[in-house]
Amino acid sequence: MAEGKVFKDTVSSEEELRSIVGFSSELVKNKVIGFLDHHCSDFISRSPFMVISTSDHYGNCDVSPRGDMPGFVEVLNEKQLIIPDRPGNKRMDTMRNILSNPQVGLLFFIPGMGETLRVNGKAVIVKEKEVLDKMAINGKKPLLGIAVEVEECFMHCAKAFKRSGLWEPHTWPDKGTLPSPSKVLFDHAKLPGSSVDAIEKALEESYTKRLY
Repeated sequence: MAEGKVFKDTVSSEEELRSIVGFSSELVKNKVIGFLDHHCSDFISRSPFMVISTSDHYGNCDVSPRGDMPGFVEVLNEKQLIIPDRPGNKRMDTMRNILSNPQVGLLFFIPGMGETLRVNGKAVIVKEKEVLDKMAINGKKPLLGIAVEVEECFMHCAKAFKRSGLWEPHTWPDKGTLPSPSKVLFDHAKLPGSSVDAIEKALEESYTKRLY
């Protein structure tokens, strides 16, 4: 494996960082609130997609996508929300991290909207039947839920989306030029007796039969 580049000029303190970047405006400094007001609740109710960031007690980080119909994340009250844990790959990176370190960061998206909603807080893994029953889809309830006690929430500006053109269809690449997930998995996993076609078939079956 090639050795990584050794960077000779790096930032080593917040003072140095601020001398380069500067400071936030009064609006940015004052936009953070410690609860889910009606604006935040409305945003979450319209969001079909979010990501959750976690880390273990050693600082090893992970970020994981979550998606479903708009409003799949339920706001319980001004300080609590809950995320259903739908079937996935069973790595349980997020869950294992929460058991080790409950601090989480959430980022909510609404398709076509550049601004996002950031929520930070502490999470617990919920297995209460009456809570999970309410999150059932097609008669299938999640095995677990992730409840978050909100500590901070605020709007994040749209500059990243404007620079990337993410919501602009004319910027999207031709699907035929995109990486093949099954080929990537085949090359990475190197499972004896496997094939790209077999992995592609397994993925398609998972996507069509095991979403809930």
